[in-house]
Amino acid sequence: MMPGVCLVSVVDDDESVREALPDLIKLFGFDVRAFSSATEFLASKSVADTGCLVLDVAMPGMSGPDLQEELVRIGISIPIIFITAHKDENERLALIKSGAVACLFKPFSAAVLRETLDQVFKSGKSGDAAL
Repeated sequence: MMPGVCLVSVVDDDESVREALPDLIKLFGFDVRAFSSATEFLASKSVADTGCLVLDVAMPGMSGPDLQEELVRIGISIPIIFITAHKDENERLALIKSGAVACLFKPFSAAVLRETLDQVFKSGKSGDAAL
């Protein structure tokens, strides 16, 4: 397995995504935990162990970008792969400019997700991975 922390945390308010995506990520060989909201993730013990965050952009309450800002505010650096059903290239570029590793439009292929996760963990959490 790759060196470093290989826990992937998935934060998405859509139950079908929280069920399917962790199963796929486990097939790639990563440990995975799923959360239904940003606040649930922040309250968990997984924050300190997470090597990559797969984060939905649009969620009720604290959005994905809000969680990204909160992590920065409290001094926690976790590479983030945003996922969104809203196919807006300007939004995608803004998220990457704000520090996200990638922003994948739903539905995305297993191969693209695998490649992106591999880049995150091979880059040593530098946040420099790109699609």
